[in-house]
Amino acid sequence: MSWPTPKTVVVPLDFSDESERAFKTAIDVAGDASSVRAVHVLFPLDAVSPGVAWGEITDESREQAVRQEFDKLQQRLGQSGVPFDVRVGNPGLEITDFASEINADLIVVASHGYHGFKRMVLGSVAERVIRHAACDVLVLRRTDAD
Repeated sequence: MSWPTPKTVVVPLDFSDESERAFKTAIDVAGDASSVRAVHVLFPLDAVSPGVAWGEITDESREQAVRQEFDKLQQRLGQSGVPFDVRVGNPGLEITDFASEINADLIVVASHGYHGFKRMVLGSVAERVIRHAACDVLVLRRTDAD
């Protein structure tokens, strides 16, 4: 059985090795990098954090740093021209909202595979994406999973 090639694939990036693998997989599944839309979600700034209170850290400076990381990632993988969006909010919800806004056919997301207390505290972005997505979701298993 062959699967239809998706027209638009969303891949969330946190710049971990696992999300880099998801980026490569998204391009492979789409068949063309021009069909891939990458997104990174920044957590909202906490007004009482020292960097914020002293004016050294802003949403603009964080977005600029993330865009530079994405440019480095594309160069390392020999890619260019993949549209990249930066959003602020809850990662799982922002990813699914973004995918809905652009009528994505597929979201390719890496699973970090947290368990126990760490999962309870951090939550699971992949799980939230699965629950809220209006399109198909491909969750990649960790490369170091048992």
